[in-house]
Amino acid sequence: MASQNEFEKHCWQNLYPQDIYDLYAPYRRETGIKGRCGLLLVDLYNLCYEGGDRPISELNKDYPSSCGEFAWRALEPTRQILETIRKLGLPVLFSTKDLRNAGHGAKASATFRKQKRTSDNAYDIYPDFAPIDGELVIAKERASCFYGTPLATYLQKLQVDTLIIVGESTSGCVRATATDSYSFGFHTVLIEEAVFDRNPISHQTSLFDLHHKYADVLTLADALQQLQSHALSPVQDTTV
Repeated sequence: MASQNEFEKHCWQNLYPQDIYDLYAPYRRETGIKGRCGLLLVDLYNLCYEGGDRPISELNKDYPSSCGEFAWRALEPTRQILETIRKLGLPVLFSTKDLRNAGHGAKASATFRKQKRTSDNAYDIYPDFAPIDGELVIAKERASCFYGTPLATYLQKLQVDTLIIVGESTSGCVRATATDSYSFGFHTVLIEEAVFDRNPISHQTSLFDLHHKYADVLTLADALQQLQSHALSPVQDTTV
């Protein structure tokens, strides 16, 4: 079993008093990537980068859905994990908002948040991560990428054992997706530097909860090292 210092050496390590870490001691375990993996980029669309690399407090009036500096801080870690997965020939999937029923009175929504009018390309995948041929884009109406979508079927067909998740927001769609990933039987990994939230406290507490109950939170360096050294052999037929 991993020691407390090793298991809790993440962004939440100084967030709680010692008795809380003691309370969660039974969850400590060895963490890492297991078997064949795939990468899911959750809601990395243009909307969350609007207004540029600035504090949320400066952006909230004009760009209320932007994740500001937190989104921009995660750009490079996300690029690195995406590039590595692609080089290994492993599955890459994306999610974005399903706009097909946007004008219907009974439309579903990921949260209760009131959404202002957005640009025509607000929910296009951000250009730095644009899908390439053969990469799937999941359109969703609720928080979880699994709810009401064929994601689980795709992952099973692609023979994915470990689902690596990056994107936003940590306390919202990432958290809902990670919980459902665990429930569907996938080993689930979150890249600490490549998930983000508008609220840094929600980011920390959500990662703490997920790491102890449903997912392995790995640093980017640890994940890259494991991907490079892990014996992951792509299967021949990945047709979906």
